[in-house]
Amino acid sequence: TMAHSKALLVLENFIAGKFVPCSSYLNSYNPSTGDVYCRVPDSGKEEVEAAVKAAKAAFPIWSSKSLLERSQILNKLADLIEHDLEAFAQAESKDQGKTITFARTVDIPRAVYNFRFFASSILHHTTECTEMATMGCVHYTSRAPVGVAGLISPWNLPLYLLTWKIAPAIACGNTVVAKPSEMTSVTAWMMCKLLEKAGVPHGVVNVVFGTGAKAGEALVCHPDVPLISFTGSTLTAQRITEKSAPHCKRLSLELGGKNPAIIFDDADLSQCIPTTLRSSFANQGEICLCTSRIFVQRGIYSEFLKRFVAEAKKWKVGNPSDPTVDMGALISKEHLEKVRSYVKKAQGEGAKVLCGEGVDSLALPTGNQKGYFMLPTIIAEVKDESCCMQEEIFGPVTCVVAFDTEEEVIKRANSVKYGLAATVWSSNVGRVHRVAQRLQSGLVWTNCWLVRDLNLPFGGMKASGIGREGAKDSYEFFTEVKTITIKH
Repeated sequence: TMAHSKALLVLENFIAGKFVPCSSYLNSYNPSTGDVYCRVPDSGKEEVEAAVKAAKAAFPIWSSKSLLERSQILNKLADLIEHDLEAFAQAESKDQGKTITFARTVDIPRAVYNFRFFASSILHHTTECTEMATMGCVHYTSRAPVGVAGLISPWNLPLYLLTWKIAPAIACGNTVVAKPSEMTSVTAWMMCKLLEKAGVPHGVVNVVFGTGAKAGEALVCHPDVPLISFTGSTLTAQRITEKSAPHCKRLSLELGGKNPAIIFDDADLSQCIPTTLRSSFANQGEICLCTSRIFVQRGIYSEFLKRFVAEAKKWKVGNPSDPTVDMGALISKEHLEKVRSYVKKAQGEGAKVLCGEGVDSLALPTGNQKGYFMLPTIIAEVKDESCCMQEEIFGPVTCVVAFDTEEEVIKRANSVKYGLAATVWSSNVGRVHRVAQRLQSGLVWTNCWLVRDLNLPFGGMKASGIGREGAKDSYEFFTEVKTITIKH
C-alpha cells in the first residue's frame, strides 16, 4: 500500500556532492523481521557514467591538495561519524542483522579508525633514492594518485569494509565511485550526508547503489576507472578480472576463506575455547576471516568437543537490537537456505551435527519469527573432501575433526583452494613458528584471533585474492610510481 511505502527509507545515489533520485529501485529487507525496510536505487550504466564524470572532474583539485589538507579532512570525517556512532550502529544492525553490540564495538569504531589511520599514515611515507656516482646520476621515485578508483564492498561488514577502501583511496589523492552491497546500503548513504561538512569537495566521493550485475559491472567496465578494489566472492572476482582485462585495470581482490584453526594438545583451552567460539560464530559467521575447519589433536579431541559444544549452546540468538544477544540474523532468506543446505549435506554424508541447526530448537521473540535466524552449529566426523570442509559456507557453521601429527595437520589445513587466515593454538613456541611458516595463508594468528595492526599487509593466497591492503600496501595500490633519473 502507498501508506506503507511512505514509511520506508528511500535511499538516493550521491553524485557530485548531491543526492540524486534513481528511475528504479530495489527492496532491501530487515533480516531480523523479514520485512522490507528500505528502497535502494537500482543503478546501472547511466548512473555510473554520471558518477565517474563527477569523480574525473574533481580529480585535479583533490589530487593537488597537500597531504596535510587531505589528512585534516579525513580526520574531520572520522570525528563526524564518531559523533553519530550510535545512529550508525543502530542502522548497521537493523540493515545487516548483526547484533547492536557488534555494530557498536566493532563495525562503526573500525570505520572511524579507518579514516584516522590513513589520515595519519599518508603523512609518513617516503620514496626511494639511489646514486650512481660513476655515471654522475641520481635516481629517485615519486608517487602520484592514479585517478578514479572503483570500490565495491560487501554486505557483511558494510561501513567497515567500505571505509577500508575509501580512506586510503582518497588519502592518496584519488577520487572514488563506490558501490556498496544492495543489501546493506544505509550506512554508506548516511556517511554521504557528512562529506560536505567534513570538507570533502564535491565529486571526490560518489556512491552509486545497486546490484553487482548492473551497477558493479558498469563500474568495472568503465574505461575511465583504472583501479578496482573489490571485497566479495571468488566467483564475482573472476568476472571482474575478465571484464577489466581489456582495460588493463589494476585490481585488489579480497575474497573468501576456508580458514583452519589448528589446536595442539598443549593449547590453553581456557583461552582457546571462548576465542574459537568467537572466530566461528562472530557476526553470524559472516566474516571472511571466520574459522570453519577446526583441527584438534587427538589427545584433547573429546574434551575440546565437549566443552566447545557446551559453550556454543549458551550463545543467545535473537533480536539484534537486544544487547544481551550473542548472534543476530543472517543477511537474507536465500543465504540462510544456502547455509542450511550445507548442514543437510553433511548429515547426508554421515557427519554428526552436535548442536544447532536441526538439532536444537530456536525460540525467537514475537516480532522476529520471520527473520533469518540460525543457531551456532557444530559438525563432527566430516571427511576432508566434503563440500563442508572445502567450500566457504559463510554462516554459523563450523566443522571439528581430529588429527595426530603436526606434519599431517599442515597438509590437511593446506588442502583447500583458499588461503586467507589461519589460527594456531599451542604453548610450544618452536612449533608455533614452524607451523605458521608452512601454512598457505595470508594471515596466521597464534593463540588469538582477529587482532589487527592496520600497518601490516592484509589479504590472501590462492583463491582468497590478489594483492594486499594496509598502510604501505594500500599506498602502493592507490598510487602510480615513477622513476626519475637526473644526470648532473
